[in-house]
Amino acid sequence: MAEMEPRVLTEPAQREISRLAVLAGQRLLQHGAESTLVTDVTSRLGLALGVESVEVSLSPSSMVITTLSQGRCITTTRRCQDRGINMQVVTEIQRVCIMAERGVLGVEEVHQRLNRIQPLRYNRWLVVAMIGLSCASFSRLAGADWPVFWLTFVASAIGMTVRQEIGHRHFNPLVNFGITAFVTTLISGLGVVWQIGEAPFLAMASSVLMLVPGFPLINAVADMVKGYVDMGIARWVMASLLTLSTSMGIVAAMNILGVWGWIS
Repeated sequence: MAEMEPRVLTEPAQREISRLAVLAGQRLLQHGAESTLVTDVTSRLGLALGVESVEVSLSPSSMVITTLSQGRCITTTRRCQDRGINMQVVTEIQRVCIMAERGVLGVEEVHQRLNRIQPLRYNRWLVVAMIGLSCASFSRLAGADWPVFWLTFVASAIGMTVRQEIGHRHFNPLVNFGITAFVTTLISGLGVVWQIGEAPFLAMASSVLMLVPGFPLINAVADMVKGYVDMGIARWVMASLLTLSTSMGIVAAMNILGVWGWIS
């Protein structure tokens, strides 16, 4: 059986494929994909569209790719600003890659599909209600009675509203987490001051659980285990700074109220 001849690409065609591959990788990195997935999808998409080889280099805030075709190399760099974790975008880009590998999509179709992908945003009040309910449920699991349950719900819901408002104004995430933790703890701490329920300190512990940076920590460990140590360290440091900012907001609110909740 005769082997298939490699696809002959002109320089403009290779340049367009390089742009599409780096665009896919850039959006994956911006929306929280782990490093292995970013490099894998970027390489697969470039190969599916016709280049012979794709080399990818990642840093915490940018990526560099080089495509090779008929001995010709094209290198391009993109800055990858954080756009927030969004698995819907990651899934859609993976779907485009698979369709390109199966020959369903060509270069032009991939370009159109990537440009059409927009982050899915849930209704903000639905998010607020579900965050409040989840934090309140944690307090219930910890043994809180119904007054403390509702106190936790109110504190975490208001805290999430504050977090959304600060996020919409594009403040630094460290400032966002610190102010959100401060407001949330201030509200839940009133339960200790006014002795709402049997164990009001549970509301102080449970209402700030929405600020735990679980996804960045998981990605950090995954990156380091899979060989992307620099990316893993960068994500670990950022998650640690978010945790520190949250802790400072909590301590500031406790100092103002003169209560120490679960610490005392």
